[in-house]
Amino acid sequence: MTTMTEVEASVREFKMPDVGEGLTEAEILKWYVQVGDTVTDGQVVCEVETAKAAVELPIPYDGVVRELRFPEGTTVDVGTSIIAVDVSGGGAAPTETPVEPATEAAVEPPAQEAKPAAPARTPVLVGYGVSTSATKRRPRKGVEIPAQEVASATAAVQAELNGHATAAVVESRPLAKPPVRKLAKDLGVDLATVTPSGPDGVITREDVHAAVAPAPVRAPVRVAPSAPSATYDSTRETRVPVKGVRKATAAAMVGSAFTAPHVTEFVTVDVTRTMKLVEELKQDKEMQGLRVNPLLLIAKALLVAIKRNPDINASWDEAAQEIVLKHYVNLGIAAATPRGLIVPNIKDAHAKTLPQLAESLGELVSTARDGKTSPAAMQGGTVTITNVGVFGIDTGTPILNPGESAILAVGTIKLQPWVHKGKVKPRQVTTLALSFDHRLVDGELGSKVLADVAAILEQPKRLITWA
Repeated sequence: MTTMTEVEASVREFKMPDVGEGLTEAEILKWYVQVGDTVTDGQVVCEVETAKAAVELPIPYDGVVRELRFPEGTTVDVGTSIIAVDVSGGGAAPTETPVEPATEAAVEPPAQEAKPAAPARTPVLVGYGVSTSATKRRPRKGVEIPAQEVASATAAVQAELNGHATAAVVESRPLAKPPVRKLAKDLGVDLATVTPSGPDGVITREDVHAAVAPAPVRAPVRVAPSAPSATYDSTRETRVPVKGVRKATAAAMVGSAFTAPHVTEFVTVDVTRTMKLVEELKQDKEMQGLRVNPLLLIAKALLVAIKRNPDINASWDEAAQEIVLKHYVNLGIAAATPRGLIVPNIKDAHAKTLPQLAESLGELVSTARDGKTSPAAMQGGTVTITNVGVFGIDTGTPILNPGESAILAVGTIKLQPWVHKGKVKPRQVTTLALSFDHRLVDGELGSKVLADVAAILEQPKRLITWA
């Protein structure tokens, strides 16, 4: 015989975990199991999308799937059960077996072992009752309520809870002190019509006088006609729910734009020598198999500029009213993915050699495109690069990633007429834009950082002399 207690003990509930730092919800993108499937410890059962990334969730025990609590596409709060697993080893869902009533042949327990009967409980709702309270309420000074009135009120409430209250309900006597009762009698005020304002519902002298005063005449309130509900033509418009990465990005951008005072500076620079160096590095044996492109050298140039101007690598602590100077650089790279914009970062990028930086960039980009970026990879960034040039855009005014002090936008690189060595020649030119938080970065510091990046890209040999 299987009891309900045994059934409940054999079913484990797997709750939505916090797969990131401080996340409150996640959307179930896809279930990899169905009801009745056998699962093992560590097996991935579903994929969820948080405000930061898509993550696969493994089950932490063996068993048989009993129930999927939510369908795909549902947003679930962290801590809510999403799947029930029977860990008893049985495939079929257990059922409750009723307990048979005792027969006449059942042996009754000895009389001396019988426990004293519990105090009677007055039934209120099915399965519940009102227990006898052992506490006593201290009588209120100056106010006495006859026992008969208390019993009448209690009986009326009890009858109404049971659903069979009588039509006539004994009204309780209004609470008021003798002088107040005399005042009400002299003024001809019925205390039953007075709204009490004293503690515990006691009617005061002011309440009686307020009942005597004529009520002010109120002007009729005009009710504005209700606005018609907004409608739209589904053949001409499509509405997409804001959730997941898009929802998090929107909140972060609004918070950053209206919290940190942004300043953006621009510079146009000849990067012809940098482009030649990119082609040379592609042929270098040390860089074989690595991702070598202009972004690699731009990232290295920014890291050198930060080393020369370390105060740019900081954050503003509003709660403590402090500027936090970072002695490390976690370099963020803005990446456009099918689920929206994400900004994973390369940890300790300042300590990496050029081949190591190239390897980290390649892994970051491929992981982002596959939608496998982990929440940890998007936390702790200090400075960011956004490459809008891949879309053919000259430049932009980027918004800071929350918690960071600067972001560098890189425009498209294209041939333009440029004065070189006193002559106008076609040169490969790009425009850089640096946005920074003006609370902790003044114009001089921001200008120096941007000028250093431009100088390195114009003369890449400065990567060696300045580093």
